[in-house]
Amino acid sequence: MELSESLRNAYGKDRLSAHEAQLRARFIAWGPVVFQVTRVMLERGILEMLRNAPNGLLREDIVWNTGMSDYAVKCLLEASLCIGTVLIDADTDTYFLGKTGWFLLSDPSAKVDIDFNHDVNYEGLFHLSDALEKGKPEGLRHFGNWPTIYEGLSSLPPSVQDSWFAFDHFYSDHSFDQALEIVFKKYCSRSLYDVGGNTGRWALQCVAYDSDVRVTVIDLPQQLEMMRKNIQGKRGYERIDAYGMNLLDEDCEFPEGRHVDAVWMSQFLDCFGMDEVKSILRRARKIMDEDSRLYIMETIWNRQQYEPAAFVVTMISLYFTTMANGNSKMFNMEDIKECIEDSGLSIEEIHDGLGYGHTLLVCKIRKNN
Repeated sequence: MELSESLRNAYGKDRLSAHEAQLRARFIAWGPVVFQVTRVMLERGILEMLRNAPNGLLREDIVWNTGMSDYAVKCLLEASLCIGTVLIDADTDTYFLGKTGWFLLSDPSAKVDIDFNHDVNYEGLFHLSDALEKGKPEGLRHFGNWPTIYEGLSSLPPSVQDSWFAFDHFYSDHSFDQALEIVFKKYCSRSLYDVGGNTGRWALQCVAYDSDVRVTVIDLPQQLEMMRKNIQGKRGYERIDAYGMNLLDEDCEFPEGRHVDAVWMSQFLDCFGMDEVKSILRRARKIMDEDSRLYIMETIWNRQQYEPAAFVVTMISLYFTTMANGNSKMFNMEDIKECIEDSGLSIEEIHDGLGYGHTLLVCKIRKNN
């Protein structure tokens, strides 16, 4: 397996002492409690209070500031000591923020991830085993009877929608500025298909960046309705078209009729199984010529520079298993390369490290194919 150098060092040998391994095993066994305690500590502002108190706080101070009972605060603080988010001076009974608590407050991805897991995944993950066995998102029935989460996205409870879109946008938006430089400055794209364009955030970035480009957002009809509402009246929206298409239907072809410079797929192909990805890419190839380029932006887990990023990316795969569709996952490089080459395309360039761990693959039609 291809691994970045840091991941090769991390995953090639067991680095934990027996004590560390035992503690990690306990963390796994009590993971749901660790998660919920920490979420409540954030929600009630207790970690924030400790960050703002360099001299620490007594338990009575936290009871007063939160309005919670002494019993509730005692339970949370004692658990958080064992989790490692807070520390205590045993001589004065004063509590302080730990390094892990500091990262939970300071890393902007932490809140996004916690909200996503609590609102979208938590209860559905109870059905992970069934989802793995059946290849269907068995946890999704917690919200409704849709075959995938995408058909039901516009009907999810508002709080769940908010957490889903916040998660989706957070990881993609931080990559857009670098991606725009590649797509437009190097290749001068004027006609772009945004496949799986969701709420049109990338399309809006494109028309604002280049006054000549015309973008066609291709997605499910119900998604396009959300997209139209989101872009209305914003800069360049009149140069954004919509094309409804169920990409799982192999009889549905991409729109033809004009030359397309760029086909853009960001955090999109990971929503499908391998055979479905190959089908989508084969159909995309049909509308390309030798001057066209297909851009695939994904958080490829085994190209991550840092171990925490690889951890997050691989965990996201289980959201796809349980909640999204039952048959897709975050890519490793070997799998996405197989899909690209099977479709008659080849990878021309690889750009790593965009935003929060994205890789942008620039693909072209493979010669003699």
